[in-house]
Amino acid sequence: LSVSRSPRGCLIPYRQHTVANSASGMAVSDECKLKFLELKAKRSFRFIVFRIEEKIQRVMVEKLGQPEQSYDDLAASLPPDDCRYAVFDLDFITDENCQKSKIFFISWSPDTSRVRNKMLYASSKDRFKRELDGIQADLQATDPSEMSFDIIKGRALREQSRACHQIHLQNK
Repeated sequence: LSVSRSPRGCLIPYRQHTVANSASGMAVSDECKLKFLELKAKRSFRFIVFRIEEKIQRVMVEKLGQPEQSYDDLAASLPPDDCRYAVFDLDFITDENCQKSKIFFISWSPDTSRVRNKMLYASSKDRFKRELDGIQADLQATDPSEMSFDIIKGRALREQSRACHQIHLQNK
């Protein structure tokens, strides 16, 4: 806990390791951003699962997926009856036979979760995503079938194809 002074000179306590989310009152722990940077820059993790700790109004890291783990491991890490955020580093091969990687943000909000949790995660999502600089694709799922590996890979290929098409048009 640190202390700063208000314009009137009063001492104001604050925690250095959080960033407030003005839209929902939710804070984001620095660990979330640091682990995301490790995933993005060093590829230290395959995925990260985040949870909102409602009692302390903060987004926290819940689970780190090791580089050898798969998308199925991520899917198995998401609770069947509670919301979570996750990021996944997808490696794939394009139609042009090029190795690519894309970082997906997944908003998991199953139909069986409490309405209050769904609202909390929905109201915090956009701000939290902005804290994670480098998200390349987004997926929202309420059921495991909505986030199958085929769906995520298909989206990555479509976005890659769209990006290549835009580059091609710019070069004409």
